[in-house]
Amino acid sequence: MTVRTTPPFRADHVGSLLRPDELHRAREDFARGAISAEDLKAVEDSAIRDVVAMQREVGLRSATDGEFRRASWHMDFIYSLDGISRSEEKLHVKFHNAAGDIEFSPAGLKVDGKVGLSGTIFGDHFAFLKSIVDPSQTPKQTIPSPSMIYYRGGRRAVSERVYPDLEEFYSDLAAAYAKEIAGMAELGCTYLQLDDTSLAYLNDPAQRQLVAEMGGDPDKQHVRNIKTMNAALAGRPAGLTVTTHLCRGNFRSSWVASGGYDFVADALFNELEVDGYFLEFDDERSGGFEPLRFVPKGKYVVLGLVTTKRGELEPVDSLRRRIDEAARYVDLDQLCLSGQCGFSSTEEGNDLTQDEQKAKLERIVETAELVWGR
Repeated sequence: MTVRTTPPFRADHVGSLLRPDELHRAREDFARGAISAEDLKAVEDSAIRDVVAMQREVGLRSATDGEFRRASWHMDFIYSLDGISRSEEKLHVKFHNAAGDIEFSPAGLKVDGKVGLSGTIFGDHFAFLKSIVDPSQTPKQTIPSPSMIYYRGGRRAVSERVYPDLEEFYSDLAAAYAKEIAGMAELGCTYLQLDDTSLAYLNDPAQRQLVAEMGGDPDKQHVRNIKTMNAALAGRPAGLTVTTHLCRGNFRSSWVASGGYDFVADALFNELEVDGYFLEFDDERSGGFEPLRFVPKGKYVVLGLVTTKRGELEPVDSLRRRIDEAARYVDLDQLCLSGQCGFSSTEEGNDLTQDEQKAKLERIVETAELVWGR
């Protein structure tokens, strides 16, 4: 097998990591006015230095800042786009887990101005990360996919006064993302990930019904989303690897949607112009590996076989067996291994310990070395 020295790597991870206790305390102190923004940044800097060192220690070739400066994997970014603001209306999302359901009611969004980009979002975050990584590590930046803006509110959230024609909204959104991608590349980013729940959620008939209720076309929304992503990526600089991560919900070890990748697979793998796909495959909710038959040569699939929702450690033999199963549908040399999602998509984090998180990352590296030689 080919040892990969460019992303995605044989042993990789999605991006977010559990926040340490001192960072939680600092955020609480800042929220009540007990410390300054500078004090909070100092705690964040220290925590990020430690977590980058941990990623190096376990043997990962990629390194993220764990998304430690964010409360949410996507909303911090989305609210930073021109023309988009926080809505007073709350969203109502029902997450599921083995013990029952969790009701989550985050703030919504509204598109009340022309969508644009005034400056590279998270540019300073990436610059700090790049400045502290070891030469053996490739700094990876994660941002939400442009799909997430429409998917969080539908047509009702996009002002018809500002955008009587929805296609103009999608065009402006793609242009804003194109500027963001160019800005990241100018900062030296060579590994960018677009996190997207929509392309996984749309495999679930209940979610397609929700799209219809929001005023979208449930049979074509994934195609529309792919078109917007491709427009954003069309002029991306040479040397920038772009992947996408598909998720069915990840909040406090709970999930939202179910269903294999069958509904979106053909368009996802053959039309979306990314280099690789981080896909959830940690349990039966994700379906089988059959949709991987659509993956063309030259693209990579990072199998999310190691769950980030529970602390129990997957046996190496089990992971190797599942990799072999996936290789029935796509060449083994096009496969890599990661966790199924981030460990902490929101600052609350999933229900496992720091030690369990580290053991999972070590298991990913160990298994990748056995299968591919890394």
